[in-house]
Amino acid sequence: MDKGAALLVFSDLDGTLLDHDTYDWRPARPALNALARQNVVLVLSSSKTAAEMRVLQDAMGLQDAPAIVENGAGVIGLESPSEGAPEYDDIRAALGAVPDRLRTSYRGFGDMTAADVAEVTGLPLEDATRAKERRFSEPGLWAGTDTDQQTFLDALKPHGVQGRFGGRFLTLSKGRTKADAMADVIAAYRPDHTIALGDAPNDIEMLEAADHGVIVANPHSPDLPPLKGEDTGRIMRTTLPGPTGWSEAVLTLLSQLMPR
Repeated sequence: MDKGAALLVFSDLDGTLLDHDTYDWRPARPALNALARQNVVLVLSSSKTAAEMRVLQDAMGLQDAPAIVENGAGVIGLESPSEGAPEYDDIRAALGAVPDRLRTSYRGFGDMTAADVAEVTGLPLEDATRAKERRFSEPGLWAGTDTDQQTFLDALKPHGVQGRFGGRFLTLSKGRTKADAMADVIAAYRPDHTIALGDAPNDIEMLEAADHGVIVANPHSPDLPPLKGEDTGRIMRTTLPGPTGWSEAVLTLLSQLMPR
């Protein structure tokens, strides 16, 4: 179904819309209010699960918007088969088919209790419980050698499962990125313009796929390399970090794309 939209904004969370240290989004309120006044759809995009994401959407008043979850492995809020797809069960079944010598070196969230997940992530227990409600991907810790890791990943390939490092976790999925999920949302809404904001390597595909990309400054992480589109101004960088830089960039682009 074509929902129709003049503008879609896709945003990473941690270090982008959420402050790196406090996880506070309120410094972005001026831009969030401006987006709401012009009925712009804000699509949150994160490694969070659907259960985690819905808590944040409720807090920000975004209950009616779709969201990209588990780093693009899934989308919620669309009339889409991906919402009920059994990707997670497939990944866990593929893990069960890996030789024991390799399998014992990988400890996924599905192998952990909520208390274990809280310990390895630093999340409060309630949030760790939501982080275990996985539907599309499996983060985990690898304890083996680099050689064995490659053999482990090679053993998963025939099952359609791929691995990608992000921070300290090796996350297994069917290989979808944030940009793939972004394309699903764009196909449903058919917007006139798209904006994407992010700060990390796993945001690059999304930033380059948008009409306008914004690299949000994050002094806690290495700078992203020059991206395709920066030389023409299609992708810009903020000087202010986190939600403050996010708000300034969104307001600037909003005035250009949807002048009142």
